[in-house]
Amino acid sequence: MKIHGNKPPDGQEINLSAQKVSQTHAQDKTAKSEKTKSVDKVEISRHGKQVAELMLATEQSPAIREDKIKAMKEALKSGNYPVDSSKIAQKLLDEL
Repeated sequence: MKIHGNKPPDGQEINLSAQKVSQTHAQDKTAKSEKTKSVDKVEISRHGKQVAELMLATEQSPAIREDKIKAMKEALKSGNYPVDSSKIAQKLLDEL
């Protein structure tokens, strides 16, 4: 089989009527789909609504709890921050 660019080989003609029929058929499908418009409807369950409310609440709450951070900073500055060395050692050993 030889490919001759985008033109048919000499002596062959393109059947334009077949192309026109397929174009007309495509236009008919488009016209029909425009005539029959459907309406989509979505219903969210009670559980879904609760999840959405919880997600909204978490988005609105601050990611950092400022009051705890402030209390820890003050305790560190004043030297009153309790450090349990055995808990720290155990956590280090757990990581190994």
